[in-house]
Amino acid sequence: MTRQFNVLVIDDEPPLRSVLRTSLSARGFVVEEAGSGELALEIIPQRAFDIILLDINMPGMGGLEACRRIRTLTPHIGIVMVTVRDAERDVVRALDAGADDYITKPFRFGELVARMHAVLRRRDPGEAPVAALQAGNLEIDFERRVLRRAGKVVHLTPTEFELLALLMKNQGMPLTHARLLNSIWGPEYREQLEYLRSYVRALRKKIEDDPSRPKYILTEPWLGYRFHNPSQNDAIDSQQ
Repeated sequence: MTRQFNVLVIDDEPPLRSVLRTSLSARGFVVEEAGSGELALEIIPQRAFDIILLDINMPGMGGLEACRRIRTLTPHIGIVMVTVRDAERDVVRALDAGADDYITKPFRFGELVARMHAVLRRRDPGEAPVAALQAGNLEIDFERRVLRRAGKVVHLTPTEFELLALLMKNQGMPLTHARLLNSIWGPEYREQLEYLRSYVRALRKKIEDDPSRPKYILTEPWLGYRFHNPSQNDAIDSQQ
């Protein structure tokens, strides 16, 4: 990392907080802990945190309510929700409450750090809007509305371009079906899941080496889609 990031771990289990503090500190993070959502809300206005790890299941104020209040207090802070369940309802509720991403216990530490870095990259206020992005052999030019694959222009319909652009701008982040449908087609399409799936299938045929085993547009089961940048794997591996 080029700079130290401040992280607040909010969990009611002291052993887990201790493990996360030790492991994240070893990666260069500056770590503080809170054993409840109530305590976290007292700490957050007094510190400049970059990202928060928030347990969804806590006594007293639950993680979802804490997430909503934290998002109100600090709209630009990164929030990763930690849950013991991977049910569709829990994940959708976490993202709707304002979480940027989620991870399910038990989790691999490397995966947690990768997701934290994705959130930090996305929410860095010092980053100027980019005119183009590259991921693997894909390069998208937002201003000229052109996609190139291995240097060759790929023809996309206007809707396909908008969908891919939204996914790539949020690479590494899970985007729910409802958010994608609402953003690209409008609120009246929020329930048209098969409509979205048909466009994802069309995009995969144009950008994936093997559409049946996609490496760019990944399915988040029961939830939505996540754009994966394979170029980030090397950067993450070099930090482990």
